Amino acid sequence: MKLFTVQTIFTAELEEKQSRFIAHLVPISDFEMTLERLRDEHRKASHHVTAFRKISDSNQISENAKDDGEPVGTSGMPVLKTLMGANLIDAGMIVTRYFGGTKLGTGGLARAYAGASNMAIEMASLVEWKRIVQHEHQTGFASSSQVEREIKQAGLTVTDRQFNAEGVLFCVEGAEDDIIRFKSVVGD
Repeated sequence: MKLFTVQTIFTAELEEKQSRFIAHLVPISDFEMTLERLRDEHRKASHHVTAFRKISDSNQISENAKDDGEPVGTSGMPVLKTLMGANLIDAGMIVTRYFGGTKLGTGGLARAYAGASNMAIEMASLVEWKRIVQHEHQTGFASSSQVEREIKQAGLTVTDRQFNAEGVLFCVEGAEDDIIRFKSVVGD
């Protein structure tokens, strides 16, 4: 099963019986900062419902959902299920709600929160998730230009370059599959 993620924030808005639901699909690295910013920007909002999915180095997926004062199970879990349904990982959803005066009921709340979340996912530019890893490669001075070309060709990023008595130590970062291919080419 392919997993997907986002690299920037995507926002969608849904109105249901005068209540506004503003969904923000966020990269996990920006999740906490974005939640703080949204709470500050939307001080008059009734709720900031959250859900996220992230993956550990051991490929364990951790998930969390918070209803933020809405009736239990009517908001956080439906939002989390939209992330699961889209196979999203290392991403979070924050749905800000402005109460419009009419109660939606438990089913209406679940549909509205999930609907706003699905709209944000549909608007998003999803990218296939790949584990980003780091690797160090030591090479002699004579072959350093060739190794530099191989790094670029593999789509890796040089995060540091250290010169020492043996030559050059390249510190590179990139998708795990690209690092494996690079190592097979340069004989590491």
